[in-house]
Amino acid sequence: MAYNSSVSGKIFTVLNTLFMIAFVVITLYPVLNTLAISLNDGTDSLRGGIYLLPRKWTLQNYKTVIHKNNLINGAVVSVARTIIGTLTALASNALLAFIVSRKRFLFKSQLSLFWVVTMYVNGGLIPVFLLYKGLGLTNSFWVYIVPGMLSAFNMLVIRTYMTGIPDSLEESAQLDGAGYMTIFLKIVSPLCKPVYATVALFVAVGQWNSWFDAMLYNRMSDQYTTLQYELMKLLSSVTNQGASAESMKNATAASAVTPTSVRAAATILTMLPIVCLYPFLQRYFITGLTIGGVKE
Repeated sequence: MAYNSSVSGKIFTVLNTLFMIAFVVITLYPVLNTLAISLNDGTDSLRGGIYLLPRKWTLQNYKTVIHKNNLINGAVVSVARTIIGTLTALASNALLAFIVSRKRFLFKSQLSLFWVVTMYVNGGLIPVFLLYKGLGLTNSFWVYIVPGMLSAFNMLVIRTYMTGIPDSLEESAQLDGAGYMTIFLKIVSPLCKPVYATVALFVAVGQWNSWFDAMLYNRMSDQYTTLQYELMKLLSSVTNQGASAESMKNATAASAVTPTSVRAAATILTMLPIVCLYPFLQRYFITGLTIGGVKE
């Protein structure tokens, strides 16, 4: 209390408050500005001067994006790959992390080193493409799921968290006759909810935002296109063609779209699901990522 009432304490409080306000403004302004442009008439946006509120309201930008061919099918595929990919990746990484975190596992140090090496060294794009093609993953939905089931980074994060769980819990369960699967499901996993939620959000964001794999492996198959890949094609189209027939097909005399306005609408639609999901998992971040900081 004495520190807070002193001159230096008051100066620190004022400067800290100003810094946090500036940080919030810098963080939120690009998002709010993009939202304002997406809700503003495209032609009017070319005049500039739009900051936090639209000057000429319209939903035409969103209609242009939503009416894009294959967008609904791409959205369904993106939702499916996000849900299935997140669940399978979390399950496989958690199981592997549990095995490697056991002190009785003989080769845990060697395998951990091997997985760290894979984070920095890979075979390259062409060998990976040929491998996926040989495995029959190209032109299929499973090319989004199988390669992402195991991540060295996510596995090591979960393993480090599990290492901090007291051994006495496992020993007590073994005395009661519990096997390793029972220990994993009923003792370790409930204690790992924070790190599970953190890793799940990382995987979900990566799956939702990914479009390069759709272009590379499923480019010729509209059935397995994704929302992000379709939006990328739309953005490329309106950017390269400007006021083309495709980008203006939904425009009216009172409301027109431009590459900038369509880009803003596509950006908002892409980030909206993640923005809605993040607040529910954010509280796990400190516990999930600050791992190994407290030891018994």
